[in-house]
Amino acid sequence: MTSAAALLGAAALVVSVVPAQAASPGPQPPEPGQVIAGQRTETPALVDGIREPAAATGAAADAARGHLAAKEGRYHIAEPARDLRPVRTVTTGTREVVRLQQKHRGVDVLGAQYVVRMEREGGKRIVTGTSGRYFTGLRTGVTSEVDEALAIERAVDTTTDRLVGKRIPKDGVPPLTGTAHGLVVLPRGEGVLTRHVTVRGAHPVTGEPVRYEVYVDAENGYPVLQYSAIKTFRAPGAGAAARADGQKADGQKASDAASRRLRDEPGPVKGSGVTFDGTTVELPLAWAQDRGQYVMRDHTRMADTSKNTLATWDARGLSVGEVTGSWPYGIQEFGSPTPDFGKDATEAGAVNAHWGAGQVYDYYRRQHGRDSIDGWGMAVNSLVGVSDGGAPFVDSFWDGDKAVFGAGDEEYRPFSAGLDVVGHELTSGVVERSAGLVYAGQSGALSEALADYFGNAIETDVRGIPMDSPDSGLLGESLCRTKSPRACAVRDLNDGRTTSKSFLGVSFGTDNGGVHLNSTIFSGALWDLREDLGGTLADRIVYKALTEYMTPLDGFTEGRAAVLAAARGLQVTDAQLRAAERAFSAHGIVPGWEPAMGVDSDVLLERVNTAYPTVGAGGGWWVTAKSNENGTEPSSIWAGRTDGTGAPQLISPNDGRIHDSPVTDGKTVVWVAHNRRSASILARPLTGGLVKTLWQSGRRGPSSLAVEGDVVVFARHPSPGAWHVEYLRMSNPKPVPINEEEDVITTSASLAHGRIAYVRVQRHETGRTYDTEVYDLKTGQRTRMGQLGQPTSLGQTAVNGKHVFWLVPTDDGSGSGIAAVRRADLDGTNVVDISPGDGPEALRPADLLATEDAVTVPTYTPVPDTGPAPEYRNETLGKIWQLSVDGTQKGRVSCNRGEQVMPAVPGGRQVIWVDGTTGRTNLVTRTRPAGRCG
Repeated sequence: MTSAAALLGAAALVVSVVPAQAASPGPQPPEPGQVIAGQRTETPALVDGIREPAAATGAAADAARGHLAAKEGRYHIAEPARDLRPVRTVTTGTREVVRLQQKHRGVDVLGAQYVVRMEREGGKRIVTGTSGRYFTGLRTGVTSEVDEALAIERAVDTTTDRLVGKRIPKDGVPPLTGTAHGLVVLPRGEGVLTRHVTVRGAHPVTGEPVRYEVYVDAENGYPVLQYSAIKTFRAPGAGAAARADGQKADGQKASDAASRRLRDEPGPVKGSGVTFDGTTVELPLAWAQDRGQYVMRDHTRMADTSKNTLATWDARGLSVGEVTGSWPYGIQEFGSPTPDFGKDATEAGAVNAHWGAGQVYDYYRRQHGRDSIDGWGMAVNSLVGVSDGGAPFVDSFWDGDKAVFGAGDEEYRPFSAGLDVVGHELTSGVVERSAGLVYAGQSGALSEALADYFGNAIETDVRGIPMDSPDSGLLGESLCRTKSPRACAVRDLNDGRTTSKSFLGVSFGTDNGGVHLNSTIFSGALWDLREDLGGTLADRIVYKALTEYMTPLDGFTEGRAAVLAAARGLQVTDAQLRAAERAFSAHGIVPGWEPAMGVDSDVLLERVNTAYPTVGAGGGWWVTAKSNENGTEPSSIWAGRTDGTGAPQLISPNDGRIHDSPVTDGKTVVWVAHNRRSASILARPLTGGLVKTLWQSGRRGPSSLAVEGDVVVFARHPSPGAWHVEYLRMSNPKPVPINEEEDVITTSASLAHGRIAYVRVQRHETGRTYDTEVYDLKTGQRTRMGQLGQPTSLGQTAVNGKHVFWLVPTDDGSGSGIAAVRRADLDGTNVVDISPGDGPEALRPADLLATEDAVTVPTYTPVPDTGPAPEYRNETLGKIWQLSVDGTQKGRVSCNRGEQVMPAVPGGRQVIWVDGTTGRTNLVTRTRPAGRCG
């Protein structure tokens, strides 16, 4: 889970927690035009409608910084020349737009950009407006106590642990790797100094590609922000982080080099191909002498600028992990012996990709004067035919340098078959090379909304689809081989979603904080604007907002302000401006919309504000980790009564360490404390007293703690493939492995009534054998549970006074996550499934907990497959279900909208969990299930 502010988006993640500054003393000059105050910073978020002179000579960036210095009383930027680094200047006719990156004591501030807009007339420069984020409350030091090597270790370890969770990693998957990028200040409170690390590789469980941006606290070595940098069309998958500075990555350098190497060969050639809808289209090609083939390489479009090419590459036979974030070795452009490409090129998606990329390039050049993705003639490369380790890859993504399109499957065509999809992916590049929106939370949803808007606008115009058509807002509707367009569509910009009724608060672990899930709220407003104002004017307004007003941390409210300011900058009529305002208001995008959410649960603790909160409960008490209001202080352990009476009390010391993963039995609290080099298990009685260190490890700390009386159970995993359940007694804290057999993994432990239940995995040369066992701490007896058939995997266990429960995945590698909830008596007999492993009543459990009265299952509910991305709906987010111990009763614990995670069960049927419905991570409870939710 993210901090509470993070659930409102990356913008709120940092902006809403910057402390308000006292107004500067003395009289202030009146402000001309429109001024929108910044959130908890003295620097305004937007200044518009001004015409103030700036330096006429010299660089535009110097003139912009000179303006900010001259107007210090307005902007409160004491030394712009020192604290603002030029990122880029875009000149369009007489207009100049300068982007400046904030630095704090020489260190970049994450997402903090300020934009100055100017015009040149009569040999003079005139400043017409400013916008963005500059944080005036930063005070943090910039000396790191954590070296680069340790930051990489911690980033890789944390990402690995997060991806694995309580699952068992595959054998033979190479470990993740990390690359450090230097120091970055997170603008929370007075600032948090971090080391930025990019983690790449293959998912330890699924094998899917991984690219995470991780920010490691430079004082204590603990990751404080982590999100996937993968930008897909339909779901979190492959991609790359936004590069606000416009610099090329290694993959782009490689592809540019390939363009230069082939540039001097004879060409261009006019060829043709047939798209999936049966249309014959013209394809600009080149003759590759070394191959004796015509190849999909277009020299014509950038012949008068950078002389780079627009090319389509044959990636059939390559897995998605092999093409993510790097240029694949030995790949060649799609070729044909004649200039008329045949069925093979059509079925691979190459014809649609090459033709579609040309349409997207032409749109931006013709409509907005933009030369390619970066505005300076960047090579445009599309890879088609990618698989997922031999399995179908039903998606597409932009990885920061190129567009990658999956080969599809029996139902879904290659994703390049949709012109709106091609437009979406290449527009993702336009977004990152202009506003650089951080791809998480609200700013990530805004990024997706803009990519959807322009992708759909391009398709609508090229294909002549009327804006008033009921299907004009569909995206991906042409991807299916048999389904109707509406049944096939991934998203609909006319779905009518609003912030007050449809916004879903989720963690960064789910869809990067809702980047796809919430995007149609904003893109729907933009599409309404296009319907009201027409495509030409609406597109100009939205493009101007993107390139001249938006900055990396903008959310929905800032996006609205940018669009309206851009409309005024284009001197629209009053009626047109009112239409733009109505479009946003109709979708609930108005200042202060976030609090308008309802819940059916009772709040025990507001604003947990930790990156990955965990909750424990027992004996009438709850425990959780909580940071301060800003989310800047190392988290501490707090405890309170499950009935909500009394005030929460601080359990852990404020000693600079990160304290998390607490559990309690109602008498003692046990938790993990992290410093730069080690992790310790600590304990303290709820009645007070000294904190006792029970055990200390190296950098990979323990997980999955449980406590009962004198016994503490935990999992230790010194490497991704080595998992061991151990226990200790607080009276004699020497860890005891639950099993010391060679080639045996133990995991997924639970503790109750003096018994430890766990999963035992025996490794063989031919595979693995999975069993559920119970260890009696009093007698030392081990009892193996019966099974129904031969399971190929097992999940979390739970135990009460009569039964043992465990999860049995039944998805057969489909990735659905469906699992049966299995139960046996304590002696291993009477094995039965109390929740089925298939059918409409099956669940997708993420964990399992049990009391004497109920079994609680946090889960994602399976839904019918009605499109490429059915999982991203409210009903399939993290929800919590509860079953009777015999399985005859089942219902939802809460009907709250949004994500519900990390449940704990103090006894009976009460459940305590972390709820993101309101856009904040609150600790909430219900004493009985809500039942069936409508």
